Amino acid sequence: MTLAAHITPEILLEAYRIGVFPMAEHENDPEVFWVDPRRRGIFPMDGFHVSRSLGRRMRRGGYGVTLNQDFDGVLAHCADRAETWISADIARLYRALHLRGAAHSIEVWQDGMLCGGVYGVTCGAAFFGESMFSTRSDASKLALTHLVDHLRRCGFRLFDTQFTTPHLIRLGAVEVPRKDYHMMLNEAVARPADIMACPLERDPQEVLQRMTQTS
Repeated sequence: MTLAAHITPEILLEAYRIGVFPMAEHENDPEVFWVDPRRRGIFPMDGFHVSRSLGRRMRRGGYGVTLNQDFDGVLAHCADRAETWISADIARLYRALHLRGAAHSIEVWQDGMLCGGVYGVTCGAAFFGESMFSTRSDASKLALTHLVDHLRRCGFRLFDTQFTTPHLIRLGAVEVPRKDYHMMLNEAVARPADIMACPLERDPQEVLQRMTQTS
């Protein structure tokens, strides 16, 4: 039995509470290592940026958004790439967290097909974004926009992106020093929040209006 096989969902949740998250070197890696970046990526809850092109896409509509309707599908799509850190053991742990109500997914649908999504872990008023995917243009951006709107409406205080990428920075993600992140984390996990506390807003126009008012 590998070391990763001894990690329980409870251990994984405790890791998030103290600011570390798991990764593997590749899909078939039997081991898991813990990461606590020197600089941490976050989305400021009032700083998400909806570009003009993304706003036009939302106004055009023609897509659907759901919460926790296909967690396994989102997880599988996120892992289905040439290089992935989502090993079989890590996927098993996230499925277990989902069954316990601690891991969640936002799905984007078009023409009846799952075309984008993001999943992550919740603890208190903190959401830890793990991975996202897109098989159609802007689908992952749509998922993130709807997710940030939903988290704000449900009282979340911290959206942890782990790292930043040019894609996330364009949407408003920033880097903070490890010390500052841990202060934000401690405050957020101590506060109550529930991602199921309010229904997911399915109207892109309503989401866009709120996001453009606060960004």
